[in-house]
Amino acid sequence: MKTERDIPMKAISFKMMSMLFSLRDIVSKPVKKVNKAKIKEGYYVLDYGCGAGSYTISAAKAVGVSGKVYAADIHPLSAKKVQKKALKEGLTNIETITTDCSTGLTDNSIDVILCFDMFHMLNDPYRILKEFHRVLKPDAIFSIDCHHINDIEAEVAKTGLFKLIEKIDKTYNFTKIINKT
Repeated sequence: MKTERDIPMKAISFKMMSMLFSLRDIVSKPVKKVNKAKIKEGYYVLDYGCGAGSYTISAAKAVGVSGKVYAADIHPLSAKKVQKKALKEGLTNIETITTDCSTGLTDNSIDVILCFDMFHMLNDPYRILKEFHRVLKPDAIFSIDCHHINDIEAEVAKTGLFKLIEKIDKTYNFTKIINKT
């Protein structure tokens, strides 16, 4: 059953949110949070729930021309906003995905997943975490920062899909658990 969280916000709400995030980005530089995810040149990154693309742009600069960033969001305006920012920055290593869960990415193809400031908005977090587990390479990083949830570590760990490898300030970096069966 679809809930309000499964439906993209109204266009005017998305535009207002984008404006607010632009102001936030002036005060709190997105690159600082992106750096906590340990992105390296040549990496393939999924920015899930990318919104207006604040973290997408920083990640695309970090991976360089040999890497790629997939900017995924449920809202169709997100793709337009990210593409516009990428064009302005001269970045050609970003691909947008409009989705409410399935990314369409290949199994074990992603080096880092960014899940910043949006996990609390998910109707079915387990479904998304299963998708993250599927697309992450072994020993890759799932980086999450969501100040709306009291115990991110417990929320993610209870799935049995990921284990915490480090906490940097309010950013948690996990790696996927691989069943040896």
